[in-house]
Amino acid sequence: MARIVPFKAIRPSKEEAAVIAALPYDVYSRKEAYEKVKEQPNSFLAIDRPETQFAEDVDMYSDEVYEKAASMLKEWTDAGRFIQDDKAYYYVYELTMDGRSQTGIVACASIDDYANSVIKKHENTRAEKEQDRIRHVDTCSAQTGPIFLAYRAEPTISGVVQKAKSRKPVYDFTAEDGITHRCWIIKDMMDMALIATAFEKMSSIYIADGHHRAASAVKVGFKRREENPGYTGKEDFNYFLSVLFPDEELKIYDYNRVVKDLNGLAPEELLEELDSIVDIVKTDSKPIRPEAKGQWSMLLDGTWYLCQVKKEHLVTDPVEGLDVSLLQNLVLQPLLGIEDPKTDNRIDFVGGIRGLEELERRCAEDCKIAFAMYPTSIAELFDVADAGLLMPPKSTWFEPKLRSGLFIHKI
Repeated sequence: MARIVPFKAIRPSKEEAAVIAALPYDVYSRKEAYEKVKEQPNSFLAIDRPETQFAEDVDMYSDEVYEKAASMLKEWTDAGRFIQDDKAYYYVYELTMDGRSQTGIVACASIDDYANSVIKKHENTRAEKEQDRIRHVDTCSAQTGPIFLAYRAEPTISGVVQKAKSRKPVYDFTAEDGITHRCWIIKDMMDMALIATAFEKMSSIYIADGHHRAASAVKVGFKRREENPGYTGKEDFNYFLSVLFPDEELKIYDYNRVVKDLNGLAPEELLEELDSIVDIVKTDSKPIRPEAKGQWSMLLDGTWYLCQVKKEHLVTDPVEGLDVSLLQNLVLQPLLGIEDPKTDNRIDFVGGIRGLEELERRCAEDCKIAFAMYPTSIAELFDVADAGLLMPPKSTWFEPKLRSGLFIHKI
């Protein structure tokens, strides 16, 4: 049973929403964050990455940096750039990219559901990456970046969402990257009850994106419980900010691989080794995408090849059968010597949103071989999470990205 509750959102004024809304903090390097905030100082990235308010030699993890985020959030609220709804509501958030829309419920999920695996993950998190967001959430007493959750589509929720979308949105803007964002508020008590009850009937909800943000928010919640031994369970720190999308509306992009050398092999030697693993079709210089599970495209020595894993190498295990696992176990580790893709600096990962042209650019610049993957499916993600297993790193790339700053949950 999932507990998904309404909340009193802190959100931008209608006039400020398009300017404030920002891509997630972790899509930017430190240099990129400085450049973006310099270009647009009123972007929420200034609060999400408060080191941008200091000289570049200042320790980005110092106390004064996190305190700056908290003070800026208060200043912007006091100045009227943010408002807070007087009652707890559910919100509807629609993102449209390249003509495809996905619509989610903005709400708060229970830290207990996370701890008890009602909310299921498919990736490990790293303590050092969690620590930054733990300090940001704790110092600001606010969750500023929503967690991207997925659930199996449910007709009652779909009906309430469509009813909400028949009204005029509170936000409607197209960002500079061409993605349109529209938001509505669900205030009808009956509709709110229908949503809560529908989620209560679900045994599983899944983290699609934002594992580190989720883990950090949950850890702050449990920390607040320790600091408040008389807590009732109803306090805001018992919940974390989320947007929940039905699986049928989601699209996972490919997450591709580039490797900087051939581990001492000549191109023709590598092709000879691959011959027992995959069926290879040479496509000359024309880029080609894999069209089915068990396929990947390979760019080697200026030539594109389509590779189909031979039947005897296919497996049904929910993790080992993933295309990214097949590539790792059949090629990257035994042939190219990539033992641990999380730590080996010879391998890099390229989100499919960048296109095959980015793989060609990397092979012309600093890599010797590239692999274009067939995207992991949302069903595969659910299967892995349901089995209590974890995917290899960089298995999924979700687009479009949720904006930070549109909805803030004060704890």
